[in-house]
This record gives sequence, structure tokens and C-alpha cells, in this order.
Amino acid sequence: MTIIDLAIRTAREAGEILRDYAARGFQIESKGRNNLVTEADLASERHITAAIRGTFPAHHILAEESGGTLHSDLADDYYWIVDPLDGTTNFAHGFPCYAVSIGVEHKGRPVVGVIYDPSRDELYAAESGSGATRNGQPIQVSTIGSLDKSLLVSGFPYDVRERMDQYMPAWCEFLRHSQGVRRLGSAAIDMACVASGQMDGFWEQGLHAWDTAAGWILIEEAGGRVTKLDGSSFDNFSASLLCSNGLIHDEMLAVLRRLTAS
Repeated sequence: MTIIDLAIRTAREAGEILRDYAARGFQIESKGRNNLVTEADLASERHITAAIRGTFPAHHILAEESGGTLHSDLADDYYWIVDPLDGTTNFAHGFPCYAVSIGVEHKGRPVVGVIYDPSRDELYAAESGSGATRNGQPIQVSTIGSLDKSLLVSGFPYDVRERMDQYMPAWCEFLRHSQGVRRLGSAAIDMACVASGQMDGFWEQGLHAWDTAAGWILIEEAGGRVTKLDGSSFDNFSASLLCSNGLIHDEMLAVLRRLTAS
């Protein structure tokens, strides 16, 4: 079985686990203020990690709930970077906007990305050099060529209450310069929406590798651009992310740079 085949199969199976918990109920715990974990997160992650270890026992796994570390000194190895339930707060409140996210990195670059939205039964997949798909059909980023015609998406880190003054200026500026900004509550779905052309750009701070690993390759294979918020090269050690259809990327960077300079 190939890496992408396992990622697709396992993401769908994990999504079925999430649907089952959503239907019958689950226990919720807190990992910190604004940061929840449910029985469903844990069951989904156990299933995914068991499938990876059963098929590729030599590969490394970094998963949100069970941990692990992405080591730069092991860059020649394969890493599976897993978010078993991205959008836990949405899930806990019964809001159907959450996803399973599975990314695979080799030699410091993404090689496979799979994002599965169980509520809509939409599976996004990408493999290096092979393009990106949604439910098996090719997808591309949008052709919106200017920021003032764009629809953007963003989110807030878990410490938003303590650092709201730091995060809100970008929201204000992008609301001023675009046709709108949405907040979906799942970085994986945000990135899938950029890859499929439903959104034109996405920015956020305070992200983790499991939030972005799958979406990174999905957007690039769909023809988009992914950087840090300062425009430098992105990697899975980055806590900041800016991604777009590529056409509005420089305009978004200009907005962010003006805020930094002010």
C-alpha cells in the first residue's frame, strides 16, 4: 500500500469514528483555556496511529494528542503529522465544521496531504507532483487577482483573550481591504478552501505542524502559495502562516508589513 492510499483510507475511517461519536455523544475535557479535547479526538488518533505503525513501522509520527517531536536532525526520515480532529470546539458544540488532517513529510518537505471533512463527506488529497483533488476530482486555487475582490479566512490562537490587541489589527485591515473575512474554526478546512478556490487567502498565528502539514502541500499542488507571515519560506516548525491563490499574496504581505512597521 502506498503512503497516499493509506492516508486516504485512514482519514475516511477516522472520519467515520468522528461521525459515530457526533451521533451518540462523548465526554469533553479541557487542555487549557479555550482548548478542548474529546473522546472522539483520542479514538480517531488511536486508529490513525495504529494504521500507520501497522503499515510503515519505521516511519515517525507527530500527533496532536499523543505528542511526538518533529526533529530537524531527522529530516531524511518520513514523518506522519496528524490532527485527528481539527476543529474540536466546533465538534464539541455540534457545529459541523471539523476535519481529519494527515500530512506526510520527507526530507523537510511535504509529500502527501489528506484532509477529510466528515460532515460533508469531502476528501481533499495531494501528492507531490501529482496535483490536488477533492473526492477524486482535480481542484485549483481561485483566479481572483486583487485583494479588494477577495474572500479571506482566518482564525485565532488559543491565547486570543490574552493577546487580542495583537491579533485584531490584521482582521481590521483585511476587512477593510477585502470583500469579507470568515472564521470557520478549523485551519485544515480553511486551507482546503483556499486549495479548492472557495477562499482566496488565509492567514493565522500560533499554529502547529498538525494544523498545517496536509494543507501546505494541498495548496501548493493546487497552484497556490504558502509562506510565513513575513513572506519567508514556510516549514512545519513555523507558527505563522500565510497562504493564498498566489495572485493576491503580495498584497496580503503588504498589509501585514504595514502593520509590523506601524
